[in-house]
Amino acid sequence: MRACQIERRKRTRHLIELGGLVVKAGIVDLTGDDRITILGALIWIAEKLKGDQGGRARAIWAAKGKQGFGADWAARKGGDRRNA
Repeated sequence: MRACQIERRKRTRHLIELGGLVVKAGIVDLTGDDRITILGALIWIAEKLKGDQGGRARAIWAAKGKQGFGADWAARKGGDRRNA
């Protein structure tokens, strides 16, 4: 396989994973799959990260992300089935 094909597949996989996070967070359902609203929210996040409180926002969001992944892990291991 050529290097450009490998890189394209890596990029495609990465984009699919990012889309999965948008779905996992409930954003698609909460916005009714309104892509303008989703893009606006992502732009707002980017602006927040660039601002003087970016580090604080990143820490808060990282903690929430860990909780989200932890809930999934517990559900897969037979823990809380509500988050499965």
